[in-house]
Amino acid sequence: MDSGAGGGGNSLPSGPDGVKRKVCYFYDPEVGNYYYGQGHPMKPHRIRMTHALLAHYGLLQNMQVLKPFPARDRDLCRFHADDYVSFLRSITPETQQDQLRQLKRFNVGEDCPVFDGLYSFCQTYAGGSVGGAVKLSHGHCDIAINWAGGLHHAKKCEASGFCYVNDIVLAILELLKQHERVLYVDIDIHHGDGVEEAFYTTDRVMTVSFHKFGDYFPGTGDIRDFGYGKGKYYSLNVPLDDGIDDESYHFLFKPIIGKVMEIFRPGAVVLQCGADSLSGDRLGCFNLSIKGHAECVRFMRSFNVPLLLLGGGGYTIRNVARCWCYETGVALGVEVDDKMPQHEYYEYFGPDYTLHVAPSNMENKNSRQLLDEIRAKLLDYLSKLQHAPSVQFQERPPDSELPEADEDEDEDDDDRDGTWEVDFDKLPSRVKREMVEPELKDLYHLSQKFKFFRKRRI
Repeated sequence: MDSGAGGGGNSLPSGPDGVKRKVCYFYDPEVGNYYYGQGHPMKPHRIRMTHALLAHYGLLQNMQVLKPFPARDRDLCRFHADDYVSFLRSITPETQQDQLRQLKRFNVGEDCPVFDGLYSFCQTYAGGSVGGAVKLSHGHCDIAINWAGGLHHAKKCEASGFCYVNDIVLAILELLKQHERVLYVDIDIHHGDGVEEAFYTTDRVMTVSFHKFGDYFPGTGDIRDFGYGKGKYYSLNVPLDDGIDDESYHFLFKPIIGKVMEIFRPGAVVLQCGADSLSGDRLGCFNLSIKGHAECVRFMRSFNVPLLLLGGGGYTIRNVARCWCYETGVALGVEVDDKMPQHEYYEYFGPDYTLHVAPSNMENKNSRQLLDEIRAKLLDYLSKLQHAPSVQFQERPPDSELPEADEDEDEDDDDRDGTWEVDFDKLPSRVKREMVEPELKDLYHLSQKFKFFRKRRI
């Protein structure tokens, strides 16, 4: 491994821009202990495996390693319904049989089981994502990483697809306090439906999701779904078929994201790096290599815009750890050796004990004609956006006070008392109007109407 990066979180120059990056990395040592249950494909242990690789490759010394503060009830309620958050806080495996109506109402119990420490798990992964957004907004780092986050299916008042709390929406809301426009890009194999739905009617957040479409969870993400009202053409969907490889993926990703960056000009970018789009995933059907997946991270990094990297799906856990370790290296500008160092989970990576694994010889069902049509359609949508929307900030909303501890440091709870809520009275009238009329929580009801019509087409 190239180990020339200095301490204090500064990375090496990398790529054509040659600019150093300061990287903040959020990790809670307890996260690997949460357990969805026997046979469930979502395994938080993969976060601990990723961390062990980062430690033994020597990457942790190049970053500021932070333990996230748990998100509080009021933090989660910036997006989620109060009664849903109260339910998550109170439900336990022992009491769930007494709450069958509530379980059904909030879609908890099957894909999204009740398990020991569920609410603490939600607080931890959401705290890392919002903490990363705060660090970026304060200019304390160029790239923030929370591999425990990226749970993109959670809705305002229901769990979905192994996701309970939508840490991504909460992080974007935090970034919107500082930035006029925020871009969300999703390379998980599943459609980023929860994030799209939250921002479907606004032009301040653009969402771009690359995903398997057609008889596949969650069933949304048609190319014809592109936002509504002020949000028209600010939600982009890239529907893909089985077996897509690196070359085909980048044929769409780079020109579409390049044009998005040129036209939308975001102040910050959130990239959900779900690793279920890798070849050989237990639940996936794509054929990306780790380098191909990581090329999306490298490409986003090249724009020199504050970048929040999040995890997401990924169910062949040895490959998830490989991928997110390599992508941490990409964020830092450090090339890591293919030969894996000895560490506590070394046996997971046999028989080759290498970081990279070859993609399969599965058929790529994405023809060049189909890819050409998708690319042309999405570039056409973007051509309808003449220039970046203007939201003039004369005065910033108050900063969120979400201090973090360097890993293993104890912090006084009293230090956490800061303001998370947007103080609308302190916002200039233009911003106030955009954020309140309609409010985010009202956008949910609007978006429900369009979800009905979207699903009818599938």
